[in-house]
Amino acid sequence: MLTITVFIILGIGSFFLFNWLMGYKKGNIIIDFEERYFNQKEYVEAIKDKLQNEGKEVYYKGNSRFKIDGKHYLLIERNVSMGGAPLQRTILKIEK
Repeated sequence: MLTITVFIILGIGSFFLFNWLMGYKKGNIIIDFEERYFNQKEYVEAIKDKLQNEGKEVYYKGNSRFKIDGKHYLLIERNVSMGGAPLQRTILKIEK
């Protein structure tokens, strides 16, 4: 019985850790790019273009910080392997 409880707790903890690492939180903006950006200027421009095409007002403040529709965000980049292919995940974390 104790073993089952430990596995359940570890499973739930792993689930929440994964969600936290992948940026799933209220207020965050998540963008997945199939194309990989190695140049920071090109990467920032791709983010701005994507968000502006969605009708958002975007300003890059520098140092991985954006102002989007009047709110401040911090850029966090994650590289995730999805089915063997690398995926560049962009997490714009809302700053308070």
